[in-house]
Amino acid sequence: MQIHERLLAEVSAERRRLSRRGMLSGSLKLAGGAAIALSLSNVPALRTPVAAQDFASDLDVLNYALTLEHLEYAFYRDGVGLFDFGTDGFGQSINDNLAAVRDHEGAHVTTLTDTITQLGGAPVAEQVYNFTDAYASVDGFIATAAALENTGVSAYDGAAQFITDPGLLTAAGSIVAVEARHASYLNLILNEVPFPASFETPLTMAEVLEIAGPFFA
Repeated sequence: MQIHERLLAEVSAERRRLSRRGMLSGSLKLAGGAAIALSLSNVPALRTPVAAQDFASDLDVLNYALTLEHLEYAFYRDGVGLFDFGTDGFGQSINDNLAAVRDHEGAHVTTLTDTITQLGGAPVAEQVYNFTDAYASVDGFIATAAALENTGVSAYDGAAQFITDPGLLTAAGSIVAVEARHASYLNLILNEVPFPASFETPLTMAEVLEIAGPFFA
C-alpha cells in the first residue's frame, strides 16, 4: 500500500459503517490534499533511529511508543471541545469520555517521557500535526479516533517482542490495555462490535509509520 493508504482504509471502513447505520451526521474526509501527499521521506519525526528496520534497544521501543502517544494526545487535546458529541447508548456524555481519553493519553506521554529520561535516553518531542480534515466533522473526528486507537493497540502488540526488560514489558502492557479500552469504546459508539476478534493483529513498525505518516505536518 502507498504511504497514506492504510489509515485511509481504516477510516473508510468506519465511514461505510456510519453510512449503513446513520449513526452520525455530516461527511467524513480525512487525509486529503497535502496530507495525502506526505511520505516518510518528508516527515522529520520518522527520519530517526525509531524508524529503522529493527529496534536497537528498549529505549528505541519506548521512543516509538512515545511518538504514537504524542500523536494521539495532540489529536484529543486540540480536538476535544470542537463538537458536541451528545450522549452514547448508555446515556453518558461522549464529550466527557473523550476528555478522559485525552487525559489518559497525556498521562502516557508523561510516563514514557519520564521513563526514557530516567533510563538515560532522549525522549522524542511532540511534532507538528495535520488534523485539519479529521476536525472538519463529527464523523471525521470519531472515525479517526477509532482508527488511531485500534492501530495503536496493534502497534504496541507488534513492538512488545522487542522489549527485553520484564518491568518495561509490564508497564507497556498496562498502557496497551487502556488503549484497547479506548478502542472498544469508540467501536461501540460506531455501533460496531467492541471486541471484534479473539486475537489482536500485531503491526510492524513500518506498517504503523505508514499509517501515522499523513498526520505529520
